[in-house]
Amino acid sequence: MAVNVVSPSSAGDIIKSAEDKKLYRRLVLDNGLTVVLIHDPEMAEKLADPAADRNGESVEESEEADSDEDEDDNEWESDEDEMDDDESGSDEEAGEGDKKKEGHGGASKKAAAAMCVGVGSFSDPMEAQGLAHFLEHMLFMGSQKFPDENEYDSYLSKHGGGSNAFTEAEYTCFHFDVNRRFLQGALDRFAQFFINPLAKVEAMDREVQSVDSEFNQVLQDDNARLQQLHCSTADVSHPFHKFMWGNKKSLSGGEGTGGPDMRSLLMKLYLEHYRADRMHLAVLGGDSLDTLEEWVTKLFSPIRGQGGPRPSFLPPPGAPPAYQPGLLYKVESVRDQNLLSLTWQLPCLDAHYQAKPADYVSHLIGHEGAGSLLSLLKAKGWATGLSAGVGDGGLDRSTACYMFEAHIWLSVLGLEKVYDVIGLLYQYVAMLRREGPQEWVFRELQAIAEMDFRFAEEREAEDCVVSVAHNMSLYQPEHTLYGDYIYRDWDPRLVTDVLDRLTPSNMRVDIVTQHFDASAPGVLKEPWFEVPYTVEPLPNDLLQTWSQPPGVDSALKMPPRNEYIPLDFSLRAEKEPEKAGANGAAAANGVGGRKEGKVEPPVVIHEDESLKLWFKQDTQFKTPRANMYFSITSPVAHSSVDNCVMTELFVKLVEDALNETLYLANVAKLDSSIAIHADKFELRVGGFSDKLLKLVSRLFTELRRFEVRPDRFLVMREASERGYRNVNMKPLKHSAYLRLALLKERHWPFEDRLAALGRITAEDVRKFVPSLFEKTFVEVLAHGNLTRSEALQLVGIVKEAFPGSPLSPEERPVERILRLPEGVQYLHEVETKNDAEENSVVEMYYQVGLPRKQSYAADYALVDLLEQLAYEPFYDQLRTKEQLGYRVDCGVRATHRVLGFCFRVQSADYAPDHLHKRGEAFLTTFRKQLADMPADEFDEHRESLIDEKLQKDHALREESDRFWEQIWEPRYMFDARQQEAAALQTVTKEQVLEWFDEHIAQTSGRRKRLSIHVWGRKAAEKQGGIAAVQSKQVEVAGDEKLVRTLDGSELRTGLEFFPVPELTA
Repeated sequence: MAVNVVSPSSAGDIIKSAEDKKLYRRLVLDNGLTVVLIHDPEMAEKLADPAADRNGESVEESEEADSDEDEDDNEWESDEDEMDDDESGSDEEAGEGDKKKEGHGGASKKAAAAMCVGVGSFSDPMEAQGLAHFLEHMLFMGSQKFPDENEYDSYLSKHGGGSNAFTEAEYTCFHFDVNRRFLQGALDRFAQFFINPLAKVEAMDREVQSVDSEFNQVLQDDNARLQQLHCSTADVSHPFHKFMWGNKKSLSGGEGTGGPDMRSLLMKLYLEHYRADRMHLAVLGGDSLDTLEEWVTKLFSPIRGQGGPRPSFLPPPGAPPAYQPGLLYKVESVRDQNLLSLTWQLPCLDAHYQAKPADYVSHLIGHEGAGSLLSLLKAKGWATGLSAGVGDGGLDRSTACYMFEAHIWLSVLGLEKVYDVIGLLYQYVAMLRREGPQEWVFRELQAIAEMDFRFAEEREAEDCVVSVAHNMSLYQPEHTLYGDYIYRDWDPRLVTDVLDRLTPSNMRVDIVTQHFDASAPGVLKEPWFEVPYTVEPLPNDLLQTWSQPPGVDSALKMPPRNEYIPLDFSLRAEKEPEKAGANGAAAANGVGGRKEGKVEPPVVIHEDESLKLWFKQDTQFKTPRANMYFSITSPVAHSSVDNCVMTELFVKLVEDALNETLYLANVAKLDSSIAIHADKFELRVGGFSDKLLKLVSRLFTELRRFEVRPDRFLVMREASERGYRNVNMKPLKHSAYLRLALLKERHWPFEDRLAALGRITAEDVRKFVPSLFEKTFVEVLAHGNLTRSEALQLVGIVKEAFPGSPLSPEERPVERILRLPEGVQYLHEVETKNDAEENSVVEMYYQVGLPRKQSYAADYALVDLLEQLAYEPFYDQLRTKEQLGYRVDCGVRATHRVLGFCFRVQSADYAPDHLHKRGEAFLTTFRKQLADMPADEFDEHRESLIDEKLQKDHALREESDRFWEQIWEPRYMFDARQQEAAALQTVTKEQVLEWFDEHIAQTSGRRKRLSIHVWGRKAAEKQGGIAAVQSKQVEVAGDEKLVRTLDGSELRTGLEFFPVPELTA
């Protein structure tokens, strides 16, 4: 299959997909800065709208708004690890109704820019490790032109944007997004980072504290701990031998005389490396390429030009490898896991990006289909998951070397057989060598990558510019967009070379497990994270056996050819278009004169007592993709703790049984997921539409034919046990989990689930599964490149799988939320689950109530506007100015449609009682700031939020997810964003103040508050332990009554629950 791309028309042009309507221009400024400008014509249409232009401003009119994502988590995360992420907070929030309505970074089509600077942590001086990361922080602290430390961030927040930055091994990337009308002003502030930053001495201590807080966030993260152990045990002459995070100790400048002058080192690094010829800038906007070029030339030309030679990290001939091979490191794990990590050093393969030999090898070793290494390990009961390949991080692929890694998640039996596991891996490698490089494998990868590039769904603007800015330094100019996808050069010699380097003599072994005796002789500690570990040489006889396996297990084979690779990319809307209006009437033409934001909702094309099918044929994105989402309600799935656990085991067993099929589909860009959220199963399948129905049919056939295999039951029960034990290890997730546990009428604590798991047998699950589907109600969304007749095939597929009785509306379980009384502060205090966790969390939740039926959209819009107004000031005050912690945020909580507002702080340096006081103090100052806010500034915030709500979805999946949210809840308000935008038109500052005074202000006698304090162990010990904390006198505001609560049943005594919300449409 040939890729359909727009070829370069002249040297230096950028290859793009024929489906990509954006325009690109590459240029190099006189100072050496390389720039790619991106014009979005759809954004340009909106800029041309006179109503949209009324808020434009001049360039004369900014610190990072940190993401709430754990960017360093989960790079190598197994299926069993997901329980921590899903079930300790986010799953219960997303799946069971507690949605975080993000006011910063929703589905907006914004302008954006990113600057990648060619210097990173490899350039840190040994006397100031973490300096490049520290410099990244300091550049947000004002410039000569814009000296206010908060100017950049405040400007972006006011105009619907945000910013962030990250430091890698060899580069540092700064990026932002903003309302398309304010790009020029944002670029002006952004450019000053690289021209005249202040780097004030008085800001340095605060930002060292911020770097230290960021480091403290990951002290108990197993991925970060293992990575730092790799760095600390690397050869001292290798660039890996660094502490890249930085903390107070590494950036202190010395306690006494003679310590390094940190500001001098900081400015030396900046002046040597922050030069235009080492920078790559990407800018995306709706203005013409000529206009963007004019702005960029004017604003970025003052950056200093060429300096000295670029740093080189290519090892000299004869240099030792990063790690001494042949060693086994046993590492104490924070989580309950048994991770086997194998690492082989490869030469830098950047020059071979068109051949991608490492990708070829990783595809085979990491394969999960029939004949794969994982398939054999699972059959033996030794492993539950496997990942292999070269990661995307700076320590995975650098100019110094590439690191090929295999991560295998072992069962307890697999841990006992760990050398046999490694032996099977080398048998698989021996099989690959015996078979030799196979061109058909390369051609499959090429076909998949080409179709993925041709039909690539549009990304959010910020993601786009970050990728472009980084790729500019990796690929030939014409491959800036295409380089990640290109498989042009089939070179079996390169594949053979990679395979030949996967040898025991080039291997490092790490085993990360809780089966570790930290008090045993010979235990060492990594100096920065203080990770206990041991190191020992691997036995020579094993190394020899692995080098030349005496045989290859007959189960190990090359993978089958992938039957799920699509062949038909035709658009159904062109062949069999739905009649006009068949998908329902579109929403009214915009809000306030804006043209964007029309919504054509899905419509019901089949409905009976047991099944309701929603359908919408895609005519907007015109892509050969589709999504099919299923909600399957079972009244017994969550009716008892035993049923809850057996249902979760059933889901794991089904995923396990389907893994080989789902993996092949996933390789062919057909994604799928199966989850259970209380009483409802959620099955999602999406991707290229050609083989989508085939996959859905296979999934439902497996559900119908499912049988419990006792051997797999034991493995999945062990994985579930580890998952339950790993829940709530992260304090932020713990606090969210506790809030939901206290508020929800039906909740099975994970401690109870763990106890139930111990008494459940395979026979129990076998008997239970048929009852799950005796009575069901299924709701389906079919959306995308489908015809009505194709969508209707789902009726037969579902009915055949679930032939039982229909579940009537009266029988369907409902979730109710506790109604907190007015004038009472409930306080729930616990210790962190992990004894070594130093971080504490405060979560202050203010309950509002159910939105009024007659003003549903207005109530949602008002709390969203409060988030828009409060997020940046809260972050600026508590993180930037007071440096209370690295994680500071606030936002709306809609828990089964009960509205609330939440303020959260996580800190390793301050106890929850202090964080709580500072949070309350902020409410007082914010109330005054809001009252004093000029009318035009308030209007800018409101208009920014309106714009965000009215933007089109970037991709088909975004639209599918938005429709599905309305079906899942169910609300059926498919034009909710448009209704909320219309309601915002009339919201006044006085209304926001009135709402704030009633629900949040300290002076309110009616506010309803639930505070969660998760105490880090050190903070609790300073107070005499958690028991002393729970008996300590707590100050309350005004006449507010304090009630301490230890569990949900105690809290619920004498209180009522909100009624089940009526459908709004």
